[in-house]
This record gives sequence, C-alpha cells and structure tokens, in this order.
Amino acid sequence: MQNRRTFIKNLGAGSLGVFVLSGPMQAFSKNDLIQLTILHTNDFHSHIDPFPKDAARNAGEGGMAKRASMIEQIRKEQKNVLVFDAGDIFQGTPYFNYFKGELEFKLMTEMGYDAATIGNHDLDNGLEGLDAQLKNAGFPFINSNYDFSETILAGKIIPYKVFKKQGIKIGVYGLGIELNGLVSKQNYGKTKYLDPLEHALKMEKFLKEEKKAELVVCLSHLGYAYKEKKVSDLNIAAETYHTDLIIGGHTHTFLKKPDSVTNKSGQTVLVNQVGFGGLILGRIDYFFEKEGRKHSKTDDNIPIK
Repeated sequence: MQNRRTFIKNLGAGSLGVFVLSGPMQAFSKNDLIQLTILHTNDFHSHIDPFPKDAARNAGEGGMAKRASMIEQIRKEQKNVLVFDAGDIFQGTPYFNYFKGELEFKLMTEMGYDAATIGNHDLDNGLEGLDAQLKNAGFPFINSNYDFSETILAGKIIPYKVFKKQGIKIGVYGLGIELNGLVSKQNYGKTKYLDPLEHALKMEKFLKEEKKAELVVCLSHLGYAYKEKKVSDLNIAAETYHTDLIIGGHTHTFLKKPDSVTNKSGQTVLVNQVGFGGLILGRIDYFFEKEGRKHSKTDDNIPIK
C-alpha cells in the first residue's frame, strides 16, 4: 500500500472533465459517440467530515460534502453518470457509533448513488443492524455470492441490476469476501458464502448473453491482491470472460490509475480501487458507438481536497 500523502501529492489535483482522445477516436465526432461516466468510492468508513486539520496525514482532505459537490459538478457536465460504492460504508468514526449507519445511507442517497455492494464492516451491527438501515438507502445493495435466504435479509439484497443510459445497458453484479474468520458468526448468522469466481462467471454470462449488457461491471469487496493464495480482484479479472470493469474495495489500495488485466477472452478488464476514508473519487469514462459497441475509455482518480 502506498503512503497516502505521497500518493495524493504525486497525483495532483486531477481533472474533472478534460481528456485527450487519440487514435481511432479521432474518426468520430462528439455526436457519434455516447459517453458513460462511472464514479465510485470504497471503504469510506463513516468519514462524513474531512480528516481533522491537525491530522498527521490527509489533514483537511475528504469529506462527504466535498464529494457531493464533485459529483454534482460532473453531473452538470455529463449526461450519463452512474455512482457506485464497493463496500465498508460503516465503521470508523463516532458518526457510525451514534447513528448506526443512518447518516451514511441518507447522505449517499442525497448524492444519488446508484448501487453499492456489502463490505464486511457493513455487518458490524449484525444482519439486523444492516437491515434496520436499508430503509434509509435510496439505492440497491448488490451481492451475488452471499446466500441470505435463511436470514432477515432474504429478498432484500439483489444479485444484479441492469442500468440503461441513452440506450446503453450496463449490467452490474457484486462479490463479497469470505465472512468466516473476518466477521463474528453472530453478526452474519446463517449467511452462506458462495464461491466468488463461480458466481462471477455465472453472473457475467447472464448479464452479457441474457440481458444483452454492453458493459458488465463487478462491485467487489474481495480485495485488490494478496501475497497468499486468496481470491482477489486481479484473479477475478484474469479468470472471467465478459466482465469489463471491477470496482474494488477491502484492501484500502490506492491506485494512481486502474490496472488493465487480460481476461479469458483476450479482452482488457479494468480494475480500480480508491483507497479508504473518502479521500479519492474514482472516475472512468467509456465511449460507445450508437450501436452499443465500446470504443475507448479514459480514467481519472480525483483527490477530494
């Protein structure tokens, strides 16, 4: 993991909307292409406010108000915007201890989040604690490899969702980390953990072939990569066929730009993660021909200062 201060210093202020398009893109006018902007966060751990001004690291940085302003500005500039979170919304500041997740979900709803997946810390108040706050989330939680059928969350967490922007279909599925040994058994109860790769293969095929999604996105709380033999975002990217983008969480990995991984179809999968604490807003722009064929992409991880 990079030192966050060094990372942000090196990254600079970022750009909210200026991209240099080269190569085949030059053959198309702006009106020939449909632009899709995906914004994302992960592991912001109840950091409602910016980091304290006297903090040893990231002093004055982050905060949901600044993030909301960025998202609002991008929505003014771009027609087709989706906002996702890759889990661990809960736990990390007294806001969670006092409001138990209500404030986080309400603010994310105000920002217009489109979907999130479940992180292990989102179960810190148990299944009942998460269930009690779902009414405050004006967006769905997506997870494809937790079986909640024998729990209070049965039917409340969806395995996938298809979004449509200007005729382009975006299929989204979600993957969660093994809970045993990471989360107290009493907190996840009869939740069954199912093999992430098996369900990634199942969901991407379904979204691509049955739902005719032009873009397939995975919201993952598996972790970016591990030294030990353990399933990760990089593994999923390399072992799948139709997934285009993995938005990750859990390992608090700060990436300067998304990693590019070649999948089983010989196509490029982007894998991105933006650290923790709400310090960065991830941004990836895809461009489609009007027939739905992906043509190019740009990316920009934007510090929230």
